Amino acid sequence: MNQHFLQSEAWEKFQQSLGRKVFHNRGEGWEYFAILERGTGNSRLYCPFGPTATNEKNLQLALKDLADLGKKLGVTFLRVGPIKPTFSKVLSDEHWKKATYVHLQPEHTHVINLQQPEEEIIASMAQPVRNCYRNYHKKSVTVHQSQSPEDIKYFLELIHEVAKRTGMSPHPDSYFHKQAGSLLPSNDASFWYATYDNKVIATALFFDSKTARIYAHAAANSTPEYRKLNAGTALLAEAIIDAKHRQMEKVDLYGIAPENAPKNHPWAGFTKFKRSFGGEDIYSGSTWEFPLKPLQYWLYRAYQTIRK
Repeated sequence: MNQHFLQSEAWEKFQQSLGRKVFHNRGEGWEYFAILERGTGNSRLYCPFGPTATNEKNLQLALKDLADLGKKLGVTFLRVGPIKPTFSKVLSDEHWKKATYVHLQPEHTHVINLQQPEEEIIASMAQPVRNCYRNYHKKSVTVHQSQSPEDIKYFLELIHEVAKRTGMSPHPDSYFHKQAGSLLPSNDASFWYATYDNKVIATALFFDSKTARIYAHAAANSTPEYRKLNAGTALLAEAIIDAKHRQMEKVDLYGIAPENAPKNHPWAGFTKFKRSFGGEDIYSGSTWEFPLKPLQYWLYRAYQTIRK
C-alpha cells in the first residue's frame, strides 16, 4: 500500500520521541497509525493522512478497528485524514462528519511527477526558476545537503526571523530538534541549506521515503541583499532534481491555496512560488471526525467553531 509519510513507521518513531502515545494496527488491505491526543474536556485518536486502504471495503474494516480502539481508550472522538476523495462516500455513509472548523493538514497540495526525463522536469519550471537553477552558482550561492541533526540550528535561526517579521507561531525549537534527531540519521528526512559568503540564507527540511520527497519546512533570509539571490528557489530546484536522481516518483510541495482562492489568501505568495516549479495541483481530501461521546464532541466542536 502506498502510505503517506505521516502514516509511516518513521513518523511513528518521531511521535514516540515526543513522548506521545501512539497506536499502529493493520489487517488484510488496510493499515493505520494513530496518535492519542488530549485537550481541555476531550480526547481523540488522530490518524493523519490515514487510514491507508486498498479499497472501500478495507477502509470500513480499518475504521471499525479504529473505533473499537477509541471506545477501549474512552476517547471523545476519532479524527482521520485528509483522506482521498474517492473514500468520501464511505465516511459519509458511516456517519462521519467533515471537520470544516479545523485543517491540521493541507487539503490541497502541489505535486511534481518525477517519472519523466530530467530535462522535461526542468523545462516545466517557470523560466525564472530555470534560470536560477542553471546560474545561481555564478552569484556565489552554494547549496548543501545534510543528514546531521545539528544543522537544524540554521533553520531555527531563520524561522525565528520569519516569525518576528510575520507574526507566525512556529513549533517550539524542541519539536524541530526531535524531528531532526529522529528522521535525519535514518535518511527519513534530508536537510538542505544555501550559503552566500559563508552565511546560511535559505533552509528546508524534506521528509523522504523511497517513493516521495515532501517539502515540509522552509525558512529564508528576506533582507533585500539576500532576497535577490533567490537562494530558496535554487535550493528547492536542486532538491527536486536530487529526488529524481534517487529514483523517487514524486516531490510533494505540500500545502497550497485552493485554485480559485482570492488574491489576498494568506497562502497566495508561497502557492505562486510552488506552482512555478511545474507539476500539478492535487486535492488531498477532507478531514473527518466520528463522535464516540456525542454530547462532549458537539460541545467541543461548537467551542472550536466560535473560537475560529
